[in-house]
Amino acid sequence: MGNDTSPLFFNLTMFISISNYRYPAFVLCFLLYAVIVAANLVIIVVILREKSLHEPMYIFILCLCINSLYGPSGFFIRFLRDILYNTHLITRPNCFFQVYVIYSYASYELTLLSIMAYDRYVAVCHPLHYHSKMTSKVVSVLVAFAWIYPALPVGTCVYLSSRLPLCSNKIPKVFCANWPIVKLSCIATAINNIVGMFVSTTTVFLPLAFVLYTYTRIFLVCRKGSSEFKGKVIQSCMPHIITFVNYSITVFCDVSLSRLNLEELSPLLAIILSLEFVVIPPILNPLVYGLKLPEIRKLITKMLSCSNTK
Repeated sequence: MGNDTSPLFFNLTMFISISNYRYPAFVLCFLLYAVIVAANLVIIVVILREKSLHEPMYIFILCLCINSLYGPSGFFIRFLRDILYNTHLITRPNCFFQVYVIYSYASYELTLLSIMAYDRYVAVCHPLHYHSKMTSKVVSVLVAFAWIYPALPVGTCVYLSSRLPLCSNKIPKVFCANWPIVKLSCIATAINNIVGMFVSTTTVFLPLAFVLYTYTRIFLVCRKGSSEFKGKVIQSCMPHIITFVNYSITVFCDVSLSRLNLEELSPLLAIILSLEFVVIPPILNPLVYGLKLPEIRKLITKMLSCSNTK
């Protein structure tokens, strides 16, 4: 292809690896998506219905569950269709739209986990000032920040990629991703690499560093507390820690995978690793918060018992 080529379609080549198992794969992935939607909707409905849960920690959990619907929907709706088709072409605008949705979902998750870590830090380290610091206005500002802050750098990164002239249209994944598209460029991509590093630093590494900092402070406070105090802190923070560690691992796997030559990996392994961060966190998050936090667990049990008696 010439250097001025701008393909109208991208070809997602990894679907060839699952073409012989398309129907079992469709059923399995449809069930996974259904579980994600149902589990997150339960948490969302419980928090919205119960005024006792209209507190900062639960508002942030609500946002996390909304994001767990946003990202997987941007992936699964297209993915389920492509599994059943013989051709796996996606138009250029739809491809970059999918890139934006998936990458903004990943960034939202980290910023939400950051403000949740700040909430736990204030609750543990400054309990007497918690209600004066975590007012409804502060919560609104934090939520707005979590949604707006990642959108600008991610949007800039996607825009720059969309302007590149490409020498091929083959993406070795089951969904559109930014780095594989950049590697198709016919020209030097120094600006894209610099912006990509900046976006990664601001939307991934800074939130991760902030979460680690807050939990270091929480750990130092816990060392001086009683056994009862430590137990309460662990009960309060454990769901967030599990969510944070789980998401960090899935993001690390995805970032590492994007830098490897996928053709050298087992096709099934490559697909599983590439789907981790849009499947595992959205399933695990509602389960962790629904089972670990007694307030949510009691209300879910109450809702289920009421529905069974009707």
